[in-house]
Amino acid sequence: MSTQYIEVTQDFPAPVAQVFTELTDHVKFGQLLNTNISRILDGERGFKNGLGSVRKISPAPFLSFEERVVKFEPNELMEYIVSRGSPIKNHVGRMEFSAIDNSKGQDHTRVHYTIRFEPKLSIPMLGGVLKKAIETPIKQGFSRLAKQYAQQGG
Repeated sequence: MSTQYIEVTQDFPAPVAQVFTELTDHVKFGQLLNTNISRILDGERGFKNGLGSVRKISPAPFLSFEERVVKFEPNELMEYIVSRGSPIKNHVGRMEFSAIDNSKGQDHTRVHYTIRFEPKLSIPMLGGVLKKAIETPIKQGFSRLAKQYAQQGG
């Protein structure tokens, strides 16, 4: 089975802390992707969406799976794995956050989001179909959020 890779880099006209809080909040992330995501287990050390937290993703009726946060560094990094269910295996998602320079001296954030996975079933072209189904809403949601921040003036 072929490993699939997704890589999305998006700049946001907002401070790192604001973007990090928005994108690592499981419920808000679901709203951004127009997907039903809920936190079913709180994370450790006072971060509800942090290390050890589990979110349930229900992208379609009768389909749901869970992801567990395995690395969490506030305002820098969130990494998660699929921990239950899903038509994919060996899944690792990683969001890295960094401040970037802006010519106007305003706070801006760059998010580098990578996902690696393999389809569970060996069906021709399934990996590409799943990749597109995962990647498209992320790109669309990130673009909408960047525009929203720009309209708010960063």
